[in-house]
Amino acid sequence: MNVQISSDAERDIIQGIEFYSNNGVEVGDYFRDSLMSDLRALEIIGGVHAKRFGYHCMAAKRFPFAIYYTIHDSTVMVVAILDERRNPQWVANRLKRG
Repeated sequence: MNVQISSDAERDIIQGIEFYSNNGVEVGDYFRDSLMSDLRALEIIGGVHAKRFGYHCMAAKRFPFAIYYTIHDSTVMVVAILDERRNPQWVANRLKRG
């Protein structure tokens, strides 16, 4: 499958990199590399994850983040990459807006 990342999800990644970079540049780089690996995995396993808030939801392997996505034909569209430590109502509201 082809994986596409929405502009909102790209912003989520950038914000995560910035957050973890405050603990050292290498931590931010590790966060980015780890998420990119998770996103590449969706090429193969996209669609197998349970739905949460109306979207497929895959837990990131190494950080407390969830990747929310939809599937259209053979395309995985990543709509958000959110910190799992957030209030669930905040997550639901964030996903409703896009």
